[in-house]
Amino acid sequence: MSQHRRFAQVDVFSAVPFHGNPVAVIVDADDLDEEQMARIANWTNLSETTFILPPDDPAADYRLRIFTPHRELPFAGHPTLGSAAAWLDAGGAPKHADRIVQECGAGLVDIRRSPRRGGPTDPTDGSSETLAFAAPDRLRSGPLDDAYLDQIAAALGVDRAEILGHQWADNGPGWAAVRLSSADQVLALTPDFSAIPDAKLGVLGAHPDGADHEYEIRAFVPGVGVAEDPVTGSLNASVAQWLIGENLAPTSYTATQGTALGRSGVVSITAEDDEIWVGGATSVCIRGTVHT
Repeated sequence: MSQHRRFAQVDVFSAVPFHGNPVAVIVDADDLDEEQMARIANWTNLSETTFILPPDDPAADYRLRIFTPHRELPFAGHPTLGSAAAWLDAGGAPKHADRIVQECGAGLVDIRRSPRRGGPTDPTDGSSETLAFAAPDRLRSGPLDDAYLDQIAAALGVDRAEILGHQWADNGPGWAAVRLSSADQVLALTPDFSAIPDAKLGVLGAHPDGADHEYEIRAFVPGVGVAEDPVTGSLNASVAQWLIGENLAPTSYTATQGTALGRSGVVSITAEDDEIWVGGATSVCIRGTVHT
């Protein structure tokens, strides 16, 4: 028998709706099996589709499963914030007034709530808030090996010497990251990943002194059916751990992402008490039902 389930599509990391990164959220996913979830995610064809379930861990407010069109992820950043916003919008009541606790494949993730400056004051409306998640531990860190770095330089069309720094930045999806000299250089890239089609690569460069934001970042994911992700929380989280951990960035900064795709994503990074918080605006743009 067909069931009607609450559905939302949420724009994440932009204060202007439809300028960030969308995520599809099935709010009532209790009895969907893995095959059904994978099929729905493949059909929505967004970078991620999420499914909200009752928690297994009593400390959590809900459990989240995250699917790309081709596979499941243990964690992803913009789906975490977008799903929290959809859950609040659907009437979810967190155990703690100032935070939500999400259970996912990476474990428990804290999501902090704060009012959006100049926005409405209704605390049950996810679009009135800025949400931020505590960056999970990296599963892999340290420098990239020389052979892979050579492949990345060739794919980006830059000389190896133009890569100022590099690091595994993997907190689940498998990110590698490289740093170039400037935001303009990052925006000018037209990569060819034919030699490394499964790469998940973040590339960042600094904006000029005096700019509103510190970095421009791009996320290339040719192996998951989306050549470039518009705005990427997981990548920004692990890049921040790298940069702040090595004193390459201030303990509080903002990065822009999606510019090359006509988006205007802004990701806020704050380091507090040995934790990195990754935040941004969310807007619930579509509310409805999905029939399964």
